[in-house]
Amino acid sequence: MNLYTLISASVVVVLAIFFSLPLLNPTYWLNLNLKSWLWIPIPSSSLSSSSLIADLVVRNGVIYTSDESLPFADSMAIHNGRILRLGNFSFVQELAGDGTEELDLGGKVVVPGFIDSHVHLIYAGLQMARVELHGVNKKDEFVRKIKEALRNAKEGSWILGGGWNNDLWGGELPLASWIDDITPYNPVWLNRMDGHMGLANSLALKLSGISNLTKDPEGGTIVRTVDGEPTGLLIDSAMKLLLPYIPEDTVNERREALVRATNHALMRGVTTVVDFGRYYPGVSAELSWEDFLDVYQWADASEKMMIRVCLFFPMETWLRLLDLIGKMGRAISQWIYLGGVKAFADGSLGSNSALFHEPYADEPHNYGLQVTESEILYNMTMASEKSGLQVAIHAIGDRANDLILDIYESVVSTNGMRDRRFRIEHAQHLAPGAAARFGQQGIVASVQPLHLLGDADSATKKLGTDRAQKESYLFRSLLASNALLAFGSDWPVVDINPLGGIKTAMKRIPPGWDDAWIPSECLTLNDALKAHTISAARACFLDNDLGSLSPGKLADFVILSTDSWDDFAAEGSASVEATYVSGVRAYP
Repeated sequence: MNLYTLISASVVVVLAIFFSLPLLNPTYWLNLNLKSWLWIPIPSSSLSSSSLIADLVVRNGVIYTSDESLPFADSMAIHNGRILRLGNFSFVQELAGDGTEELDLGGKVVVPGFIDSHVHLIYAGLQMARVELHGVNKKDEFVRKIKEALRNAKEGSWILGGGWNNDLWGGELPLASWIDDITPYNPVWLNRMDGHMGLANSLALKLSGISNLTKDPEGGTIVRTVDGEPTGLLIDSAMKLLLPYIPEDTVNERREALVRATNHALMRGVTTVVDFGRYYPGVSAELSWEDFLDVYQWADASEKMMIRVCLFFPMETWLRLLDLIGKMGRAISQWIYLGGVKAFADGSLGSNSALFHEPYADEPHNYGLQVTESEILYNMTMASEKSGLQVAIHAIGDRANDLILDIYESVVSTNGMRDRRFRIEHAQHLAPGAAARFGQQGIVASVQPLHLLGDADSATKKLGTDRAQKESYLFRSLLASNALLAFGSDWPVVDINPLGGIKTAMKRIPPGWDDAWIPSECLTLNDALKAHTISAARACFLDNDLGSLSPGKLADFVILSTDSWDDFAAEGSASVEATYVSGVRAYP
């Protein structure tokens, strides 16, 4: 046997062994349970192989893919939860077989499953079962809601709820005295809609030891009368003086909250959320970890997860997250992905605690609150980033955004260039030049369009017309700077509603207004859709699997009520008819 023959024979043997091993066969991986191979990139050539039979063929629609290489298709084939092929029906139909289900869209518009880039999922589910004060626009209605909650409350039990917005009834802040007479035996705690301020009745203040002698904690304010007596309002870190006295939510209550919130999100077409947990200034960092252990892992193990979550944890616990990723990896299952860490730079506009370069117009001596010291923020960001964790920091005021942009720039100059996708959550008010810095530094602007509906009037009052017009919700400017724009809701601050957010980003017309607020910042439908899909996926490192309808991606999609793309593009108006996760109908 000559050398050539020997080599040829050896190659044949090796190839035979290679393709006989199931672990090395692409079809083996494609037929694994979806749970075991989510987040593993699968070559589109393998997925579109004619040897695979589609589980579902979706046809006769206007399928917006969010993928620039093929923006629209009328049909798609799905196998084992992922997309095999898109295009016209004859091309897709080649993958149909005896067991293939067919879904006729009847000409309806289909979009990728929406990704909400900023929610507090379990907290939102808990709030759905408490006193609901969203939309209340009169003091009498505020008080009536508390009276109603007392009917079924036992003496001594806490009355909890929130969502109030004092701007809806003229701006006057609520007082403990509003509800003291009707709640002599029940402590009360009611969060403002933004979560950065809350109202306690006098009994709750007494139980928590808050009096005229109590000092303001760093990063927080106890609102007082001219005589120094607490009014019942606590801002940002001051809430930590009271919150430990509220009984903890039980494990079952939190598990029920997850189910409740999930069903509502799916009804809105949301298939993935970036969840920042029950974490606000003044709240224990342990709550996020308790929800991960008691709720998310339980739901995953018991196959009750129906929505994908990318979890962020308090930045002060970054070492704990790093250890968890080392043990379990970033993708715990097809449902749970460990995202990164979050910190706070300031408070909120509505609570007059967002941090600005210039004082509030209605409070000339108030510049807002810096919730976390600059040195602490820098050191935690440096350590987290160096360990490979994604960092997200809450910043609403212009000074807070400049502070975080400076910290991120400094970290990059020290640690060097890499794909880190630093995030700023909210980025609501930006000083001149700040929008350009987002693009120059490659920062993710994680913004919430629906917030501008409630902020348009109050921003003018609190900042003055000139500042409000120049620096508020600069979506178009951020995109023009090549920043990555990711849309979310901050639910339960506002309702989770991507289609409402998309229309708001396009129109920017607040309630009672005839014209757009800063019309130069309006987006096109295409830009707004991408911010809730492919850009939102990229903003949390999930763009290999989510965000667009293209071969190899997970088959998460939403069927809309409209059958006219032109009408949708012009008005941004539509509703959700059905939501599919991994090619399976999840709503209704």
